[in-house]
Amino acid sequence: MHMRRNSRPSRPLRRSGVLLASAALLISACSSGSSTTTAASTSAVLTALPRATPTALSPYYEQKLNWRSCGVPGFECATMKAPLDYAKPGEGDVRLAVSRKKATGPGKPLGSLLVNPGGPGGSAIGYLQAYAGIGYPAEVRARYDMVAVDPRGVARSEPVECLTGREMDAYTQTDTTPDDGRETDQLVGAFKKFAEGCGARSPELLRHVSTVEAARDMDILRAVLGDKKLNYVGASYGTFLGATYAGLYPDRAGRLVLDGALDPSLTARKLNEEQTAGFETAFQSFAKDCVRHIDCPLGDAGTSPDQVGRNLKAFFQQLDKTPIPAGDADGRKLGEALATTGVIAAMYDETAWPQLRDALTSAMKQNDGAGLLALSDSYYERDADGQYANLMSANAAVNCLDLPAAFSGPDQVRESLPAFEKASPVFGEGLAWASLNCAYWPVKNTGEPHRIEAKGAAPILVVGTTRDPATPYPWAQSLASQLSSGTLLTYVGDGHTAYGRGSSCIDSTINRYLLQGTPPQKGKRCS
Repeated sequence: MHMRRNSRPSRPLRRSGVLLASAALLISACSSGSSTTTAASTSAVLTALPRATPTALSPYYEQKLNWRSCGVPGFECATMKAPLDYAKPGEGDVRLAVSRKKATGPGKPLGSLLVNPGGPGGSAIGYLQAYAGIGYPAEVRARYDMVAVDPRGVARSEPVECLTGREMDAYTQTDTTPDDGRETDQLVGAFKKFAEGCGARSPELLRHVSTVEAARDMDILRAVLGDKKLNYVGASYGTFLGATYAGLYPDRAGRLVLDGALDPSLTARKLNEEQTAGFETAFQSFAKDCVRHIDCPLGDAGTSPDQVGRNLKAFFQQLDKTPIPAGDADGRKLGEALATTGVIAAMYDETAWPQLRDALTSAMKQNDGAGLLALSDSYYERDADGQYANLMSANAAVNCLDLPAAFSGPDQVRESLPAFEKASPVFGEGLAWASLNCAYWPVKNTGEPHRIEAKGAAPILVVGTTRDPATPYPWAQSLASQLSSGTLLTYVGDGHTAYGRGSSCIDSTINRYLLQGTPPQKGKRCS
């Protein structure tokens, strides 16, 4: 099952992303159409909150953080309190994990720079300590305190829990291309068991992990850190979180970088369908590259990308009938579901393509599924002991609260299959069925599609990659046009998100914005 993310060679695959169809696919996809394909589909606009802090929230805004060593050199950690329910702030708290690395100097300090890698469900603290706090450009780290908070329900911040490791193993192997009524019932049963597990293990928290609530938490953190405005870099789903903050608190929005943007105006079904097209776009790029190498198991120099796709689809169908050994200590074999996830994991970053070629060669030529299983496990954040990070649980919890379900039942999925398969002949069927997960969620959604304008906000930098597999480029175009102060920066290339991926043009433009507050000229494109 799948979702969506971002990856760099120095980090596990798929480190940030929009995990939309969370139950079956840790992924999201990208549309190859023009910006008109994702034009805002709703007239609703996110309304700003009153500027004055409500009296009932004052204790939260005035709290003092007790910083301590994290056990990671150079980083400090603390715990922050926020109201579980902002409508009833006196009736319980949620404890949020925070980490920071102080500015190293030289240069005038610019306050805090909050970072979020996406998901929803990705650990911002893990991202900070493993990458941003040590890998962001030195000139940025010199002048900003690098800060992260795991959003409510995520990782170190009272994580949403749904299934045991063994139950997750079964869940991720569930067939998401059902061939008959029995297999459809099995898939629906898996979604229901997942949802029931979340409801049983996290009954109260499950109602209060929305993106709006997480954005409100970030405003408390801004105040507690002593910053007048929030400076922020968000990737993938993190762009939705950052844009939501700007919509709620336009006067407190500082320098916001939204890299690999989500379009908040789209329905869950449209998001998933356009994401599916994004994975097809990425796969076409991979296919063209693969056949240039003599070790490509999907074709040779004369094989078209479409035929490469048909060859891969035929391999998936073969695995659907007969899973192959994967050398797994827990006895898992490589079936269609895990193999599909493994391939999708490598779509996030073109530097993973050689690894994917090797994994496909082993599976297709040597009947060894270990390579694809390893890619799938990295995607799901499953460790060698068979335990999973709470990524999948938090992903579903946030997505199912933020938007009405993409589908109400199997019949609607079947009706949508032609559109999804047109979007991606390779991945469409599986991603359509994966989008069914929220239909059985135990908590009613609190969010709806909406535009975010953030009128009165300082300039906001939206970054889009033209062949992004997880957050289609038209989404960045749409969000930049919605934001009253939005500026679009375009990276012409492959991969999910653009900052820190090797383009000096992108990096220098974003660095200048973060350090000077100066957005690029309109229409700026980098490659």
